[in-house]
Amino acid sequence: MTTAIDDQRLNETFGALANSTRRAILARLAEGSATVNELAEPFEMTLPAISKHIKVLERAGLVVRGQRAQYRPCALDAAPLHEVSTWAEQYRPVWEARFDQMDNYLTQVRRQQRTHEHDD
Repeated sequence: MTTAIDDQRLNETFGALANSTRRAILARLAEGSATVNELAEPFEMTLPAISKHIKVLERAGLVVRGQRAQYRPCALDAAPLHEVSTWAEQYRPVWEARFDQMDNYLTQVRRQQRTHEHDD
């Protein structure tokens, strides 16, 4: 199962996504651009702490910063998320087969239960 996805970029994306604060920031940015102050509002963190999270997201390519005078809004760049999706998609046949096996097993168990109930 080989893919043309850059391993280093995938590592950075997964690293950025490994933190719940950063995932929450991305969820907020999925609604539209926001300033660092706006992104910091729901968290009980200092602005420097939020800025560090944003820098991790920027390094992973998930966030881009605009430049309009003093206003530097953050925006979501979903391209790395597409790469994660593409990477995960290669495993779809494996988990679909396992779900099929589980479905077959549950069907078999239900049949045995019905047979057992009729025997009682």
